[in-house]
Amino acid sequence: MAQTEADQDQAESREQLSRWLEDVLGCSEVMLEKQRRWRPVWRATAQQNGVKRDFLLKGDRTWPTHPYPLVYEMRMQRALHENGIPIPAILGMCDQPNTIVMEWIEGGRDPGLVQQAIESASVMTEDRWAASLRYMEILADIHRLPSQPFVEGGAYLPQGSREIALHNFERFHAMTAEQGITDPLLEFCARWLRRNYPRHRESLSFVTGDCGQFLSDGVEVTGILDVEIGHLADPMRDLACFRGRHPIENMGDVAALFRHYETAIGVPLDYDAIAYHTVSFLAEAIYGPLFGMHEMGRGGDWVEAAVQVPMIARRCMEALAEILDVPLDDIVLPPPAAVDQNDLALQKLQAEIERLPESGSLQGWQRNILASIPHYLRNQLRYRDWLREEDAKDVEALLGAAYADAAEGQVALMRLIEKSAPADDAALTRFFHRRMLRQCLVIAGHDAPADHLVLVPMEPLLRG
Repeated sequence: MAQTEADQDQAESREQLSRWLEDVLGCSEVMLEKQRRWRPVWRATAQQNGVKRDFLLKGDRTWPTHPYPLVYEMRMQRALHENGIPIPAILGMCDQPNTIVMEWIEGGRDPGLVQQAIESASVMTEDRWAASLRYMEILADIHRLPSQPFVEGGAYLPQGSREIALHNFERFHAMTAEQGITDPLLEFCARWLRRNYPRHRESLSFVTGDCGQFLSDGVEVTGILDVEIGHLADPMRDLACFRGRHPIENMGDVAALFRHYETAIGVPLDYDAIAYHTVSFLAEAIYGPLFGMHEMGRGGDWVEAAVQVPMIARRCMEALAEILDVPLDDIVLPPPAAVDQNDLALQKLQAEIERLPESGSLQGWQRNILASIPHYLRNQLRYRDWLREEDAKDVEALLGAAYADAAEGQVALMRLIEKSAPADDAALTRFFHRRMLRQCLVIAGHDAPADHLVLVPMEPLLRG
């Protein structure tokens, strides 16, 4: 069985990856630089046949974030490359640690993590916009490809409108049982998605799964990225990704991108399907960070996961509220509680972590990830009582009974969801939106601007 990097010391991983590049690709003078991503990603620089070359190495996630193995991503990427799509060529796969080796392509991209986007806001330049329009043309090319190369690579071929709409989501949702982690909001989403899938939609294409990720140099798209959850589905699913990602990653004028894609593909867009798949895409995006919050293995970014869960879940409820035409509540964050001894202890811990010296096994960005945990906990601590009291009030209003034990309230909430009918959708949507909005307000902090990325609402779906 292939090993993941979480099972090994980082120095050993460097040695094994360097040896693979030397033995398989004939490289020498190998240098590896680890990148700040959700999973182990390395930029390798080496001499090959007397020429200096760069390579990109992508390893396994350090915890289960989606239901597809790494070899599946490699096969989907290879199928796209072999069918003329600009995506890095696959050069091989290292078994220990389990890692895809591909060519390095030049170009810039937006921050891929929420914390990075907060630190360095995404900007849409004229060149990036021109490249974005070109990307929509490439996306149309992808959606016109036949299914067979992807089926041969291991992609599931769904049958009928229900499977086309739901098979990818169901694979994600099945992971809750595998991980032993249940979540009331995701259970609510699962039931709504199953009842309301677009029964008239049987269009089938390979979709990237997490659309809108690409590198560009000037106005040119140098390559698309990250097809690890690519699958065969309704092409409207990929357009929904743009709504889900924007503006955390600034996609520009999303409505104009949709119109450009519509011209390129030559088929009218189905905006109702886009709205449905926006809810599905955002719900699926919760599973990985939710599982990451329970992961105790080496590496990862715990605060990134803790920020993503309520932010994505809030936006998911906003996308659903738009479909249901349900008004949502505004909430004002009260002043924080006074600093106490626990807060001082966390401040001390954060300061000590920030003073740790950089080394080969602890780069500056890795140290900052560790320091972000006590910083996050300090804010949570000062709003702990407010969060608990407000949530208890909402649970009582929804269920008609008070629960002194929050865990008992969660069990009762799950029972309600299991028995819920369409008539309950509006109340549950408002309830979960309030719960997630409170958490987002606490994360952003008392003096946060209204346009803080964690608080940015879903933009309405502009049709036509």
